[in-house]
Amino acid sequence: MTTHDLLTTHDLLIEAFNTYLTENEKFMEKGVKASATRARKALGELGKLGKLRRAQIQEKKNEMSAK
Repeated sequence: MTTHDLLTTHDLLIEAFNTYLTENEKFMEKGVKASATRARKALGELGKLGKLRRAQIQEKKNEMSAK
């Protein structure tokens, strides 16, 4: 695992969260039903990416402890 991999996952988390915010706003304020689906999809992606990022952080922490 490289630092680039960590940043990529981090960036994907930010992107998914921003997508969620945008789509949720469209759904809640404008009543766009398709945006509800996209908001839920972004939340699902956040869950997956969050688990991945958590594992990456733990791995990096363990590498640092081993030195």
